[in-house]
Amino acid sequence: MSSHTFKNAQHSSPPRQRSRFGRLLRELWFQVVLGAVLGIAVGFFLPSVGKQLTPLSDWFIALVKMIVIPVVFCVVSLGIASMDSLRKAGRIGVKALGYFIVLSLVSMLIGLVVANVFKPGAGMNIDPDKLDASKVPAAAGKGFDGLEFVNNIIPESLFGALTGHTIIAALMVSILFGAAMNVAGESGKFLTKGIQALSVVIFKIVGWVMRLAPIGTFGALAAVVANYGTQSLQQLGILVLLFTATCIVYVLVILGTIARACGMNIFTVMRYFKAELLIALSTCSSEAVLPQLIKKLENMGVGKSTVGIVIPSGFSFNLDGSAVYLTMASVFLAQAVGMDLSWEQQLVMVGVMMLTSKGTAGIAGGAFIVLASTLSSVGGIPLAALALIVGIDRLLNEGRVFINVLGNAMAAVVIGKWEKDFDPEQARKALHASSQKNKNELQATTPEPVEAETADVH
Repeated sequence: MSSHTFKNAQHSSPPRQRSRFGRLLRELWFQVVLGAVLGIAVGFFLPSVGKQLTPLSDWFIALVKMIVIPVVFCVVSLGIASMDSLRKAGRIGVKALGYFIVLSLVSMLIGLVVANVFKPGAGMNIDPDKLDASKVPAAAGKGFDGLEFVNNIIPESLFGALTGHTIIAALMVSILFGAAMNVAGESGKFLTKGIQALSVVIFKIVGWVMRLAPIGTFGALAAVVANYGTQSLQQLGILVLLFTATCIVYVLVILGTIARACGMNIFTVMRYFKAELLIALSTCSSEAVLPQLIKKLENMGVGKSTVGIVIPSGFSFNLDGSAVYLTMASVFLAQAVGMDLSWEQQLVMVGVMMLTSKGTAGIAGGAFIVLASTLSSVGGIPLAALALIVGIDRLLNEGRVFINVLGNAMAAVVIGKWEKDFDPEQARKALHASSQKNKNELQATTPEPVEAETADVH
């Protein structure tokens, strides 16, 4: 081989490699990973800068919340309006609610068993009187209020629910609107076409907003690492590690079993939703991925009507990651302050949590507020003990959000399969295409040998 030929062979590969890397760089999930890595680096090496980047995450989540309610309205109302009968909508709703209750109960019992077996708070001997209760949010002092729950469901006006931030109120209005369009004859069909056109526009906006996810990820992780670092883990690391391990086992065993029952592999499903899961992990917001999750489930073969009812209601009532957290955190706090809860007390606590976790759906503050309201309702564990986990709640939220998002995706598949509103062949093609794409992206970062260029040159 001449030296000239060899040089040509050497220089023929880099442009192809750059082209492949360029395609990878255009993938949203890869941009989110880069944003996460850069955010962690800035938070660790430049903490003073990292602490100032919180608004980047806040702005991104605010933009997503701006569009979530319109997405819920379009998806739910169109799903119900397009059904052959309203009986189907009621049937899907009842099945979804039953599934949510069973999974929530299983999740809470898992958290209860893990906390009792491994006892992460045992031996801490914390005196609640010496804790700084000022760190506990003011809203945490409220117990469960049934009137407040109903107030959150019923909006002040029909269109007020569509301009607010409460998903559960928007869900109720969307169901009523979709049912009315279903039975309104020609007038309903006219409105349905208008909302279909609106839906196309809304999802176009969603696509634009989601391109900002890497920036939101960068700001969120830079701020978290800068503000907390490893300081919060010094005394509470066991709880963080135990909860993380429980979340991993939950995904592999519980959600893995559900996926197998639906003819899928949980790892393939996670690869398919990798961008959504990465965004949820970095921003700690389930709402940040709700629009894209709906779109991907429909592309995977789950019927529009099923997705339209299950996903919005799931993000209010099917928070399995939060359910695991509630029981684990409650028992941990009891152990930390030296309280010995009997099994009877713990089971009563689970019963109350089943109510408070659903009853506080849509109330700002998330699982931490639910935990606080439960402790207030049950009594015994001092509310000041919550100050113990305020600092690490953001870290625990990672596992909660991951399971919440993946669990709701699987819930839509289960209800779709149950309702015969799921196309396994389309799901197989979508998952296979996603896996193939991952392989191509992996190859894009792997250098190619140059022998093929020079094999016939002697």
